[in-house]
Amino acid sequence: MAKNSPVEFFQQVRAETAKVTWPTRRETLITTAMVFVMVFLASIFFLVVDQVLRFGVSTLLTLGH
Repeated sequence: MAKNSPVEFFQQVRAETAKVTWPTRRETLITTAMVFVMVFLASIFFLVVDQVLRFGVSTLLTLGH
């Protein structure tokens, strides 16, 4: 594998960056909103699971007394 000069490397980086299809502002906003919704839903899910497990463990511990 041949080594490239720094100038050639940056020219290649610039050429590859030009090929990137960047998302539109609308796509970015929709994706961001979807991420927030999914984080909210996941946090509610884990809250419910945590409360159920807490109740189960506390019930098992009180049975032992």
